[in-house]
Amino acid sequence: MRQPKEQSADRKDNIQSWQATEDSTLIATAEHFLSDHKPSKIKSMLSHMQFAVNDVPSSQFDLPVKAGDKFSVNFGQAFRVFHNTRVKLVYEDEDILVINKGYGVLSMSTDKIKDGTAYSIMREYVRYHDPHAKVFIIHRLDRDTSGLMMIAKTVRAQEEMQHNWKNMVLNRKYVAVVEGIVEQDEGVIRSYLAETSQFEVYSTDDEANGKLAITRYKKLKSGHGYTLMEFELDTGRKNQIRVHTHDIGHPIVGDRKYGAHPSPIHRLALHAQTLRFVHPITRKEMDFSTPIPAKFLHLLG
Repeated sequence: MRQPKEQSADRKDNIQSWQATEDSTLIATAEHFLSDHKPSKIKSMLSHMQFAVNDVPSSQFDLPVKAGDKFSVNFGQAFRVFHNTRVKLVYEDEDILVINKGYGVLSMSTDKIKDGTAYSIMREYVRYHDPHAKVFIIHRLDRDTSGLMMIAKTVRAQEEMQHNWKNMVLNRKYVAVVEGIVEQDEGVIRSYLAETSQFEVYSTDDEANGKLAITRYKKLKSGHGYTLMEFELDTGRKNQIRVHTHDIGHPIVGDRKYGAHPSPIHRLALHAQTLRFVHPITRKEMDFSTPIPAKFLHLLG
């Protein structure tokens, strides 16, 4: 068995880690690095959640492992598995976390709401092994928007991303179901966004009173009086997609604030599906994507 890249111990943990040298699967990677273990032992360790890829434990035998990924084995016991009904951990390393935030969850705490936010949930998670550990919000999603969100574990990672956001974030795609049948297959919505004293964002042609917002859209599917859309943002303004869909006469399903009817799926039908960026420390290109929420597809039959 090869010498591990790193080794650590915490309580009853006995963790050893290697760096994958080729694209493979979790079970094949385990068999490669644990060549002195019987196949039955490896399968047992897999079922007992003793393997992790990029610090995220998994028992999925065919989980993709890419060259350069961190593969870890806990010889002492099962890895602690992050579990929360509203937030899913997608990726973790020493510098960042990528999560899939559920709808109805605030990105960060407010004066009135301290617990149950993406920030507080992930802070509690990282403090399990280190009571002094911290997390830092890099960007936010609206409370009622679900999907991919990145959180920093170090000040350096946070500052690198925030100071170089336009260059570091390579692509962000959202999917949404809007009311009505959109006629154009694709297009670009451009306006200046301003905000009222009641925190309602609106479009204006007056560039002196607003910030430029550009949204590119593509129609994916229509049915039952709804249209499934894909959006890419050239700019990242507050409520940008919600305002722009309202501007073209097709508000997002469930978006009562911007003219929609009550939601038949009891949520705002907006989801941050794709997040592609340059890692703030390693400079490696990171690419994450999540499925279109089943409730969105159900609306279209």
